[in-house]
Amino acid sequence: MKLFKYRFFACKVFVFIVFLSFLHVSAAFTTVLDETAPGLTMARQATHSAKLWITSDHSKHEILQQEFTSGPEVTKACLYCHSEAASQFHKTIHWTWLDPNVDKKEMIGKGGYSVNNFCINLISNEPRCTSCHAGYGWKDQTFDFTDQSKVDCLVCHEQTGTYKKFPTGAGNPVTEPTVFKENGKEYLPPEWNKVAQSVGRPTRKNCGTCHFSGGGGDGVKHGDMDSSLMKPNKALDVHMGEDGQNFDCVRCHTTVLHNIAGRTYSTPAATSRKSLIEDDLTSKITCESCHSSSPHKSHSKMNDHTDKVACQSCHIPEYARVNPTKMWWDWSTAGRKKDGKPYEEKGEHGKAEYSSKKGSFVWEKNVKPEYFWYNGSIYSLTARDTIDPSKIVQVNRPLGSPDDVNSRISPFKVHKGKQPYDKENKTLLIPHLFGKKESGAYWADFDWKKSLASGMEKAALPFSGEFDFVETTYVFPTTHMVAPRENALSCNECHTNNNSRLANLGGFYMPGRDKSNLVNTGGWTLAALSFIGVILHGFIRIFTKSKPKKEK
Repeated sequence: MKLFKYRFFACKVFVFIVFLSFLHVSAAFTTVLDETAPGLTMARQATHSAKLWITSDHSKHEILQQEFTSGPEVTKACLYCHSEAASQFHKTIHWTWLDPNVDKKEMIGKGGYSVNNFCINLISNEPRCTSCHAGYGWKDQTFDFTDQSKVDCLVCHEQTGTYKKFPTGAGNPVTEPTVFKENGKEYLPPEWNKVAQSVGRPTRKNCGTCHFSGGGGDGVKHGDMDSSLMKPNKALDVHMGEDGQNFDCVRCHTTVLHNIAGRTYSTPAATSRKSLIEDDLTSKITCESCHSSSPHKSHSKMNDHTDKVACQSCHIPEYARVNPTKMWWDWSTAGRKKDGKPYEEKGEHGKAEYSSKKGSFVWEKNVKPEYFWYNGSIYSLTARDTIDPSKIVQVNRPLGSPDDVNSRISPFKVHKGKQPYDKENKTLLIPHLFGKKESGAYWADFDWKKSLASGMEKAALPFSGEFDFVETTYVFPTTHMVAPRENALSCNECHTNNNSRLANLGGFYMPGRDKSNLVNTGGWTLAALSFIGVILHGFIRIFTKSKPKKEK
């Protein structure tokens, strides 16, 4: 009987452990976070109610009282006091548009041979593309990157909101009132003295003027950045919401010597995941820097995810939640005309779904991200790299793996499209898009062969003359539009074998999504044996129960 008692006790212990495990798993499937979470406290200490020590009123500086007639004149005045600013800025990605930590000969970046599946490449299209360059006059490959007076201090620092570069002006504002045909907007010459005397710390308007409109329009490229972030509420972004923390971009994109923290192609935006408590000089560019690697106080199981899952994966359930973003761009359909003239047709969301100049588009709102292992580095194809046109070409891709300690499962926008490639050389081609008639510019002549020959010639790259279009993908990390905690993903969005958000990720075992016959068989066998043991023990107790002794 003692043997049976020990077995019964062991069964009780086993059932109790199974019950506790069930409670633990159930607790993990809640998304409500404790208001006293240590990460939240640290974030508030690091970023809330920052006091800016403004020690200078630029409107009182004598050197800014002179009459200015151009941007370079203003820059020279700035450098009179800020003598090192331009030399610092010349070393940054905002100036070179190249990965600063890769040999310049490799030309990795949008200022070099890297390509995308939007307007494809800068070369031969400089006057249009460089309207968002923080410099003056990058109209072709003769631009002098060593000239300090060419740095545009105002585009990042002026605070009047009136300073605008012309969309095709190679980074220059207009010198007289000019209407831009594409959007019908009138651009006015800057009031140089007024904007020069207004300078201050960059605001989201300074940053958003270019970054919200990358690719030629509002929300075209990133999906998680568009004009809705100029004045968002916290339902759209808990950090930037005007009714919440009301952060400007530079609260997280911290800056050292004009180097602004952020993604830089193959170079990670951050090489350390330290928190500000560990190192008060660390960049705030990662979530961990403010929220630490243990942000959830009441739900320790969630903290077990932070070494494998990026915070953004759970806290940005969808992007493009206010304005649509472009998800498909097919260059192969460009060139159609009506009555011999180029035309444009608008579709859903009031956005162009066809343009003679650019082809076909698809726009979407409230888009679920796609997820990849990401260590902070992105591999980018260049116009010199060989491709396999029989497959969908990844123009860029995130680097990382389940075995990489620096990798996290991270959310991305994946933009798809079709773009030209060289059928003989098996390389992606650079088209000459912007220019005058008879220059080979596609938007003027609508001749693909001439456009591609001109673009590749200016890039000093070979072109066989034979071309076609290949389907491609291009990724953008999704890091903005962080939703309120109550809108974070529930665990069963991923831990399920039915439409799991992580269905495309393999190479690792994830409970709820994946099945292991060995584990399942072993678990059910133990459960069955335990149940049988309990039943047998009950029957044995019933049939072997000793009768009570009669009292004498």
